[in-house]
Amino acid sequence: MGYTALYRKFRPDTFADVKGQDAIVQTLKNQINADRIGHAYLFCGTRGTGKTTVAKILAKAVNCEHPIDGNPCNECATCKAIAAGSSMNVIEIDAASNNGVDNIREIREETTYSPTEGKYKVYIIDEVHMLSIGAFNALLKTLEEPPSYVIFILATTEAHKIPITILSRCQRYDFKRISILTIADRLTQLMKEEQVEVEEKAIRYIARKADGSMRDA
Repeated sequence: MGYTALYRKFRPDTFADVKGQDAIVQTLKNQINADRIGHAYLFCGTRGTGKTTVAKILAKAVNCEHPIDGNPCNECATCKAIAAGSSMNVIEIDAASNNGVDNIREIREETTYSPTEGKYKVYIIDEVHMLSIGAFNALLKTLEEPPSYVIFILATTEAHKIPITILSRCQRYDFKRISILTIADRLTQLMKEEQVEVEEKAIRYIARKADGSMRDA
């Protein structure tokens, strides 16, 4: 097998593995445990802070057959299908390249069908601020009256570009920049796993240069 970038190889697959976003992780776990899951989430924050990663874990956790304290088990058929990207219940859309009205209308038509397996259909829309005005208006219709089995997770680095009408219908979570110490600890851990010798000074330098982004580090 060829080389896989570290951020892909070690992408967290449970909430426990997510670093630097403890309050958000705890809130989401509480919602899953209490079965009080929202229908629309907005994950904001700078690049590499875990927005898409947490969205994928949440998509698994709400559909997991045997969740453990709000975490996905990663063992059941549903978890494995979502992890492999073959589940029909989790749809990832990059709004940077699918930002037209027709793209959102397509989603609206799809949401009329309940999931074939699992409890929820989860739409993860990355870089949602790139949607056109028409697309936002089409999305608003779905957010106003979503079917009970649909969850939208919108992720963005530029929340100020999102219409207030959309913002007011989402639970908003602001992902903060990850501290230098947290990044350095994670890098040290990964270097041990990869059996790479590295000076502590070098790790601290990289952690500082990453500017709060675990992926960049």
